[in-house]
Amino acid sequence: MDSSAARLLRGFLEPCLLSLLAEHADYGLSLAQRLTAAGLDEVPGGTLYPALMRLEKRGLVAVSWRPSVSGPARKYYELTKAGRTELAARRSEWRTFSTAVGDIIEGRKVRTEAPS
Repeated sequence: MDSSAARLLRGFLEPCLLSLLAEHADYGLSLAQRLTAAGLDEVPGGTLYPALMRLEKRGLVAVSWRPSVSGPARKYYELTKAGRTELAARRSEWRTFSTAVGDIIEGRKVRTEAPS
């Protein structure tokens, strides 16, 4: 996870996971595949699973074990009510942040005076 996209994702991995889990409960490998399919760099397990554990410890996701047709049971993560509340707050923060950064990078907002 060394590319510039991967460095940017570090700060946004948890809200991305919350967003994916808002669609449906899922297990780690599938979440990693969904992130990759969305166009992000591959997220290694050493990054993904600690993020999921942090979300669980904060009560934003609940876990359950479900049987798998292709091997042992899988640990599924599901958004809690607190997780949905957190996701709404993160989405609001994201809209504000991404608009501001986009304006700066695209040259739509340029400071006209030097700070005093």
